[in-house]
Amino acid sequence: MILSENERLDEVNEKLKLIQKTDGLVFGTDALLLTAYAEGEAETAVEYGAGTGIVSLLLATRKKAKHITAVEVQSEFADLAGRNIELNGLSDKVTAVCADVREWRAETPVAMIVSNPPYMKTDSGFSCDKEKKNVARHEVMGDIGEFLAAAKRNLKYGGAFLAVYRPDRLCDLLDAMRKAEIEPKRMTFVHASAGTESSMVLVEGKRGGKCGLFLTPPLLLYRDGTHRENSAELNYILENGSFPPAYSVKRRKWGSHGK
Repeated sequence: MILSENERLDEVNEKLKLIQKTDGLVFGTDALLLTAYAEGEAETAVEYGAGTGIVSLLLATRKKAKHITAVEVQSEFADLAGRNIELNGLSDKVTAVCADVREWRAETPVAMIVSNPPYMKTDSGFSCDKEKKNVARHEVMGDIGEFLAAAKRNLKYGGAFLAVYRPDRLCDLLDAMRKAEIEPKRMTFVHASAGTESSMVLVEGKRGGKCGLFLTPPLLLYRDGTHRENSAELNYILENGSFPPAYSVKRRKWGSHGK
């Protein structure tokens, strides 16, 4: 295997080998938590904005979906996701596709769509010097409404949509979900430790679901403000690849994804 000048090889969760670009976004807690948030094993899944393909790879190794299509608009990253899939021997379970999610169509409606979508408006924040990071962070290739419209088009009735997003954009996400007829069913705010502001929010919705939101306990990543020792909940996620039972929508009487 030959790495390009701006690439490095890392070993991440589940002993996956991951080629990452030194000038692109790298594997982080958001991807780890998004994968763990999925419940059960879907027949088919799609990842919007796959980047290196790590979320799709984790969905496969953790048996969250039998087959995953990793959709990525940047050709360089779509190629990278394809190489990571092949490197980990998962070509039979994960397929990388270079396409704009606003235009891509699944052959048949899928059971689950996951996404870590761009979270910054094009006129907000500091535009990154590296175009790859700029596209990944800013709504250059579609805003959250367009992502959700695409999800409505490709998600089967009763299917699950999962996203990790910034809390300050939560209203935009929920508004876009309802406009796409994807009802928010479960939500978890993530904090570094007690007393800190939420750094991200995880949301699960159901296509065609009825009103009824399960707001889980907040997820604290560390035991205290020193951020040196993982919380029991984070250790559970790292060990099991899923959230603890207290965060599961299956504990609710309406069923696995709500009705």
